[in-house]
Amino acid sequence: MANVTDLQAKYSKLAQEYSKLRAQNQVLKKAVVDEQANSASLKEQLKQKDQSLRKQEQEMDSLSFRNQQLAKRVELLQEELAASEAKGRKGKSKGDSPSQHGLQTQSVFDEDLQKKIEENERLHIQFYEADEQHRRQEAELRTRLTELEKDSEQHQAVVDGLTTKYMETIERLQSDKARLEIKAQTLEREAKDCRMRTEECQQQLRRCQSELNRQVKQSSSVIQEKVPFNDTKFSDYNSLNVPPHNRRHQLKARDVAGQALSFIQDLVAALLNFHTYTEQRVHIYPLDSSIEPISPLNQKFSQYLHENAAYVRPLEDSFLQLHQSITEDTVTVLETVVKLKSFADNFSSYTHFLQKILPYQLKSLEEECEAPLCTAALTMKNHELQGDMKRVTSVFEKLQNYINLLALPSVQQDALPQSSTSAVFTQLAAFLHSLHDAIKEMSKHYNQKAALEQELPTVTQKLCTTTECLVGSLSSLTSSTGKIATFFSNNLDFFTSSGYCPKGCTVALNPLQAESMLANKKKAAGYIHALRKPRPQSVPYRDALSNRRILTSSTESREGLTQQVQQSQEKIARLEQEKEHWLLEAQLGKVRLEKENQRIADLEAQLAAALGGSPSSQTAAASTLAQSHEEAETEQKAAGKETTLCTSLVGMLCTTPSVEHVGDEESREQLIKTHYMVRVGELTTQLQISDSKAVHFHSECRALAKRLAIAEKSRETLSEEVKLANQNITRLQDELATTKRSYEDQLSMMSDHLCSMNETLSKQREEIDTLKLGSKANAKKNKGR
Repeated sequence: MANVTDLQAKYSKLAQEYSKLRAQNQVLKKAVVDEQANSASLKEQLKQKDQSLRKQEQEMDSLSFRNQQLAKRVELLQEELAASEAKGRKGKSKGDSPSQHGLQTQSVFDEDLQKKIEENERLHIQFYEADEQHRRQEAELRTRLTELEKDSEQHQAVVDGLTTKYMETIERLQSDKARLEIKAQTLEREAKDCRMRTEECQQQLRRCQSELNRQVKQSSSVIQEKVPFNDTKFSDYNSLNVPPHNRRHQLKARDVAGQALSFIQDLVAALLNFHTYTEQRVHIYPLDSSIEPISPLNQKFSQYLHENAAYVRPLEDSFLQLHQSITEDTVTVLETVVKLKSFADNFSSYTHFLQKILPYQLKSLEEECEAPLCTAALTMKNHELQGDMKRVTSVFEKLQNYINLLALPSVQQDALPQSSTSAVFTQLAAFLHSLHDAIKEMSKHYNQKAALEQELPTVTQKLCTTTECLVGSLSSLTSSTGKIATFFSNNLDFFTSSGYCPKGCTVALNPLQAESMLANKKKAAGYIHALRKPRPQSVPYRDALSNRRILTSSTESREGLTQQVQQSQEKIARLEQEKEHWLLEAQLGKVRLEKENQRIADLEAQLAAALGGSPSSQTAAASTLAQSHEEAETEQKAAGKETTLCTSLVGMLCTTPSVEHVGDEESREQLIKTHYMVRVGELTTQLQISDSKAVHFHSECRALAKRLAIAEKSRETLSEEVKLANQNITRLQDELATTKRSYEDQLSMMSDHLCSMNETLSKQREEIDTLKLGSKANAKKNKGR
């Protein structure tokens, strides 16, 4: 009930937080919508400004073109003026009236030219002012646009961050809610299972009894009818189902174990050098122990590193024992390689050693970072080395788990299914490659750190030598781990293949079948050896027939004798029970006899006392004796009529209160109690077996549920990736459509601009033609004058 209350309280808190986050999310959505509206309005304003800018540019182009036309016209007028002046000089000899007319024409041209010059200057001033105003407006708009874009980006970044944060919070709350619901359902199911377990156990007990009776009958019939070595129930124990000895597999296993032993020896040597040089470096840097004492943390770290041989050497020794146990005359499978368990235990102890020294390694690197001459680059390399050490320790832990899994079948049969063995070997190969990569990264970072430390002014030759040795040990460790990973990957097919498998059976070879296989191999070798010896003379056919009859009769007599032995054993058991019964009866009779003797002795004592006294006392004693005899007779008569009710731990027993039934009642109670206690022990054993099976099934169901949850999570992840891909496709399509639309708008604007320019050019040409015609007419008039 307390768990349910806590779950409800947590769920209510999560619901309140979810409602708050939802309200904040609505506010943020509104802010995002407002910012998008502002951004759209600003984009519209920018578009309008661009249009006005294009219009002003068009006007500027038209004004510049008009200015060029006017300049050309002024040049023509100046040329005409010069020509008219030249003609005037030539015609001075003519009358006063033509000169006066020429002066008037020249004054008209001068006034027209002055007006055009003034107009041109005014247009230049207007054009410059319009250009300056346009530039100022463009700069202001660009500045404002930049600021608005920055504000929009900041708002969008804030909105994205808050959206991501709230989505993560919502997903975490949903996962917590789902996990709590699953936990509540699991607790409810467990409660129901606990309530129903007693009934199921009772039913299973009855089924087990019936099944055992049926198996006894079936086994008896099989023993009587079938061949004795043919086991029809468990075919794995049948001597005909034992696989043949695979000598090629044994030789290959011996070769592979020898190669692995050499690699393990290299690995052990590299690990010993690495831990030893690390211990020497701790005594040298950051404080030299020969000059001043090092920190207590480094002292403890050095003490642990000094013990590394006690954890590393057993790896080589145990693997050497494993290699020696694999010979040509043995069967090498996971179920029979017992020495693998000792190697797995030693590997686990070394992994625990790595876990123990990991905090001290990290603290030692932090002390190096706190040194006064430690640079930023050295600090970064130390942090990278901390991550590398954590990764190496983690990979060693995973390797320990898989090696323990491989060593489990040699201790417990059927602990690792045959279908899971290949997966375990594959994962072990993958983590060996991961170990090689992690140690390679650590070696690279240590090389970089050594190069940086050599640049320090206070570095000593002793520290440089130790660091070089440490880097060399890391290089050899990288090489050995790479060789092990490559070797394991190349021989992965051999590890996952089943060298021995019974005929017609897919299960793995068990130790009993391995023993049978080796026994058969010895028999076959003996048989071949016997074949090489001279054979004895053959038996005649008649002697063989007589021997067969004798063998058949002896077999039949053996069966008869077997039945007689069974009957005799049953009689012996029955007689033993009767013997125990009669022993109990004898004990009861002895108890009754002792009580009767005691009673007679008491009566004789009373009689002797009475005989030794006065006659009156004798009379009283005689009357007392007679009265006692009468009381005894009355008690014996009433014994068959009266009964008493006795209670005990077993139950209630209705008995008569006679003396001879007292011991019988106790012995019967003791026998019944013993019988029921034995029965209760058997039921308890069967109940424990049923509980263990139920726990096994429950763990399998939980594992399947976890796999289902992982599959659901992967499916959700893939669906999210698909959604993101679809969103990216949609976004790219929108961008393509926007770009296409903008290009089309630009083309339409360019075409409109070309049309307007063509119209302007046609008007200017018409004006030029009109001016030319006017100038020609004026020239003709002047000539006519």
